[in-house]
Amino acid sequence: MSRPTAPAPTSRWFGWGSDDAATPLSPEVLGLLEAGLGIRPRDARPVALTDVRLPGCRLPQDAREALTAAVGAGHVLEDDRSRILHTRGKSTPDLLRLRGGEADDAPDAVVLPADEDEVVAVLRVCVAHRVAVVPYGGGTSVVGGLVARRDGFAGVIALDLSRLNRLLAVDEVSLTATLEPGLRTPQAEELLAAHGLQLGHQPQSYEYATIGGYAATRSSGQASAGYGRFDELVVGLRLATPEGVWELGRAPATAAGPDLRKLVLGSEGAFGILTSVTLRVRRLPEVRSYEGWHFASFDKGCAALRRLAQEGPLPTVLRLSDEAETAVGLARAHDVGGPAAAAGGCLVVVGHEGSAVAVERNRVAAAEVLTASSGRPLGAEPGKDWVRGRYAGPYLRDALLDVGALAETLETAAFWSALPQVYDAVRAALTSSLEATPPLVLCHVSHVYPTGASLYFTVVCAQADDPVAQWREAKRGASDALIAAGGSITHHHAIGTDHRAWLADEVGERGVEVLRAVKARLDPGGVLNPGVLIP
Repeated sequence: MSRPTAPAPTSRWFGWGSDDAATPLSPEVLGLLEAGLGIRPRDARPVALTDVRLPGCRLPQDAREALTAAVGAGHVLEDDRSRILHTRGKSTPDLLRLRGGEADDAPDAVVLPADEDEVVAVLRVCVAHRVAVVPYGGGTSVVGGLVARRDGFAGVIALDLSRLNRLLAVDEVSLTATLEPGLRTPQAEELLAAHGLQLGHQPQSYEYATIGGYAATRSSGQASAGYGRFDELVVGLRLATPEGVWELGRAPATAAGPDLRKLVLGSEGAFGILTSVTLRVRRLPEVRSYEGWHFASFDKGCAALRRLAQEGPLPTVLRLSDEAETAVGLARAHDVGGPAAAAGGCLVVVGHEGSAVAVERNRVAAAEVLTASSGRPLGAEPGKDWVRGRYAGPYLRDALLDVGALAETLETAAFWSALPQVYDAVRAALTSSLEATPPLVLCHVSHVYPTGASLYFTVVCAQADDPVAQWREAKRGASDALIAAGGSITHHHAIGTDHRAWLADEVGERGVEVLRAVKARLDPGGVLNPGVLIP
């Protein structure tokens, strides 16, 4: 067993990432905002931490004492900063409220168990004292997944899993590794690299999200075309519940009834707390090669991606920006509006990873398909440019909030035959909902399958008087539209509370009943993330 050599970084309380990596908007971008969207830049930076309105701790004294006995006095935190840092997630509405000084739903305490036994002990305390439990990994939820319902509970704790940060086992014969849930991705990759291995899971939240969070939300990384979604990597897990520990994953495949691992994956802490996850891992690649391609239109780019997904060869990374996203250069979020933005058409980023022989073979074969699909090669620089800025999007969002712009994202997935209708419907709904502050609506495809693909939308506009209500109305209209057009309510952001109203559209009323029954069996007291996932 081993732990990372460096502690995980702490994200800013009012936004994404670290101050060192945050970059203010350039004068050129500020000019584009004013000229193109009518956004008159203003100082909309967050209030001081000391000005955040934080309710008093409502945790009963007997519950506090029992939690302290379970994890130790130094691991039950009630100071203002700890509670604020564990308030909500990182969606734009989450941050707008916090930046304005509103932290009414902060947890009453932050509890940090050291291992599975302490997790179980904490759950038993919370059941006994009617305290709600919000599992907390990297705090990167963008769908309201970290806000528990308080009704009927004596208090709420954030169960911070950052002390569960060990690599527990490596099976180099089977190519699996067992990791604890609190490991941030860079920490996990550091530990695996010592064995010549990697996960290859790289979502935009890579620097801060955790192994447990990925499993609990069925995350999908930017290299999903080559490495698969995170839930496809999971071969085993252990789940701590108020009823005891449940272990799943005896073999790589089995016909012993439904695959109950899939029932846990995506359950968002409503069924239990993941205490370890066993994953498929890969050898570290010898070569990483990225390049750009130009297509005349989004439709032509989608046709090329579909051909690669259905006929191969499938690159490790395959990403298509629509005309608007290409034009403003959001594929290179560190250089929005810069001189590298393509003149018309759409940008496709193609990445290959693996052995030198395999990378060259697949690169040549993919280039043949892309050329035959009317693509034009742009060389390595656009690919390298995208890699440099692949994690910069959330920082750009925060910089936009600082000057009074509204910036947020939403995502969906659909079968290839329905993808054009979903794309048009969401764009139309967002444009209509935000007509008072005409938006810039951008989109990209970053996850492909033989049968369909994801669509990831970014919206930028001027803030209304109540920007939280402004986005909620726009998100509601877009969600209704994408469901009506045949899309999924979410592809990789999960349900949380924001998408809960549409869960029955996705899984049916009978499906919701099944989820309620599972929760009643695993969490009869209902203390696990109440109000999240299940309507």
